[in-house]
Amino acid sequence: MTESMIAVTGSSGAVGGHVALQLAEAGLGQRLLARDVTRAPDLVGAVAYPCSYADRDASVAALEGVDTLFMVSAAENEHRLDEHRTFIDAAREAGVRHVVYTSFLGAAEDAEFTLGRDHWATEERLKASGMDWTFLRDSFYADIMEMFADDEGVIRGPAGDGRVSVVTQLDVARSAVAVLQDVAAHRGATYDITGPEALTLTEVAATIARARDADVTFHDETVEEAWASRASYGVPDWQMEAWVSTYTAIRAGEVAAVTDHVERLTGIRATSLADLLAQPDA
Repeated sequence: MTESMIAVTGSSGAVGGHVALQLAEAGLGQRLLARDVTRAPDLVGAVAYPCSYADRDASVAALEGVDTLFMVSAAENEHRLDEHRTFIDAAREAGVRHVVYTSFLGAAEDAEFTLGRDHWATEERLKASGMDWTFLRDSFYADIMEMFADDEGVIRGPAGDGRVSVVTQLDVARSAVAVLQDVAAHRGATYDITGPEALTLTEVAATIARARDADVTFHDETVEEAWASRASYGVPDWQMEAWVSTYTAIRAGEVAAVTDHVERLTGIRATSLADLLAQPDA
């Protein structure tokens, strides 16, 4: 019996990198798809292939012979949804049988978080592709919450008292690996990949402050204040809308769900923000 071939995207990033490493440690062969193959990790049983989501021909060539594809969502950009659609079409043309996609918690056509709409549209494209699929709908990453604070140690945004079930990138990766090792058991499944608790941004700030012994607070802006406080960054409207809607999605309760899906998939309880920040290398 021929061993199923897995392709992994995003291996030079956090989630994809964790997935590639864990698959290698499990002794599984894999293709690492990357725009720059020199940035792909050097792992036993892994071969790097040049591939860009927007390049259909290169994607087809890289995916021929692949049975299962782990598709990390593309870097945020104005044309990300078009890139996803091109890549999905290439996967279908290449004969990929099953796609495991990192989507977003609360993905919907009318999601408050604007990028959540792109994730929903990507899911719809996968459902219509004829390939099998599994969706990992990740909450916001706990690993980047410290980056929300400005130079004054203030997290600013129109989130109110809304809650967010932040999840670690490692928990997302471990969940993905569990699925990839037995994709048939997860055909057509959607998992909400969350942390073990939902925190307000006031609580997030307090958690960071305790862990870092620093002054970190949350300031609840209005939407108008949020646009004004970021105006000097000079980014396009789509990027500004994504930034601001990160907070309004929290306020709207779209990312407050807490599930046991990480534990169900991996056998290990999801890591809390406090526990993540307490780790020596955090």
